[in-house]
Amino acid sequence: MSSRRGGKPGEAGPSSGRRSAAPKLITRAEVLQLTWPIVLANAAVPLLGLVDTAVIGRSGGANDLGAIAVGAVVFSFVYWSFGFLRMGTTGFVAQASGAQDSAEARASVTRALLLGASIGVVIVLLQRPIAALAWQLLGASADTEARAGEYFRARIWGAPATLCTFALFGCLIGRGKTRHLLALQLLLNGGNIALDVLLAGVLGWGVRGLGIGTAAAEWITLFASLWLVHRVLRSERRDVEAMFAWERVFKRERFVAMLRSNLDIMLRTLFLLAGFAWFTDRSAQLGDVTLAANHVLLQFVSFSAFFLDGYAFAAESLVGKAMGAGDRRGLDAAIWRSTELAGITALALAGLFLLVGMSAVNWLTTLADVRVAAAEQAPWCALYMLLSFAAFQLDGVFIGATRTKAMRDASLGSLLVFLACSALLMPRFGNTGLWAAFVVYVVARAVGLAVQLPALRRSVP
Repeated sequence: MSSRRGGKPGEAGPSSGRRSAAPKLITRAEVLQLTWPIVLANAAVPLLGLVDTAVIGRSGGANDLGAIAVGAVVFSFVYWSFGFLRMGTTGFVAQASGAQDSAEARASVTRALLLGASIGVVIVLLQRPIAALAWQLLGASADTEARAGEYFRARIWGAPATLCTFALFGCLIGRGKTRHLLALQLLLNGGNIALDVLLAGVLGWGVRGLGIGTAAAEWITLFASLWLVHRVLRSERRDVEAMFAWERVFKRERFVAMLRSNLDIMLRTLFLLAGFAWFTDRSAQLGDVTLAANHVLLQFVSFSAFFLDGYAFAAESLVGKAMGAGDRRGLDAAIWRSTELAGITALALAGLFLLVGMSAVNWLTTLADVRVAAAEQAPWCALYMLLSFAAFQLDGVFIGATRTKAMRDASLGSLLVFLACSALLMPRFGNTGLWAAFVVYVVARAVGLAVQLPALRRSVP
């Protein structure tokens, strides 16, 4: 779809349709200034996974670790199927910021909040059929499935809070308020860690305690986010419209533009999550020990992914503002400066994992067979970390530009490549073949987006 907002210039009041003067090109130092709060905020997310894994890994068995792995996949589908509430809001708010249209920025986040709250309530109401479908699709053992069900039934009550928080985080990223995002992410994950350790570790509630702690932290963070985002939007208001102009919020063409973009992002996310679900399902087919070992390694993949995503989030904001301002030179600078730094960071993360990764694995679990299985695949895990930055960066570029069709197509193509490679390699190489196909998967996703980058550049003056 077009990267321009719906409606005619001038419809949104005095500031609508205006383009700011060509900005000074972004420097590496400025990218780092924007990125470091996002990196710290994102690093807290896999840290939560590491703590949860450690709590259960040291007090339970392989089935308990497998339950966390299966439960995490289910919530990845349930929540990140609607990740467009974060990504779409970032793109639209950033472009409104580049066009100096503060009223449209407020309307964009309000639309996303209304949609997120509605979807969250429906998810809670449909929790039983969602769980039944999930257990049908994921081939875990009966014991692992039962324990994953305890986790699911406790955590699902946080769904409305989580989806609304996605939209609010997207607004902050689009506005470039990365330090605000850091504060909220620390509240979410710090509170979650404290509650999980208390409920699952100290009180001994197991995986159910993890679910309760997560849901409680999500509601606390929603209320804090609403207060902070309202404060930011009010302070940046530069128009004569009402703070929340409902006529603009419900304007048909802009709602249609949001829904069209969100549908593309939703499909893209489903294809992406299907790849991770396939990885977990194939791991489960290889046995509980392999499932547990791969889950432990995925904690490090998640750590590197969220770390690298800090640069991608910066690209979303910078690219969106350049698109809103119609500035190709600014677009190029945003892409290349952030990507250079992301590549250097990916190399450092992969090297660090090769040096100390197995010591960290041994800390996470005391199960000897899980440790051995994880050690066999550690080099593949490091290779994935090294090569994944390109896909993350290009995702950030296309999110900021709201070129969502390209993201959808690249995700579908890479998923088909992953399925084919795993089908060819696993019968002969087992878990090693699965990891090799996983590496090919992330490279294919980057290639699928890279071939569409020239057309994106040509669309900007």
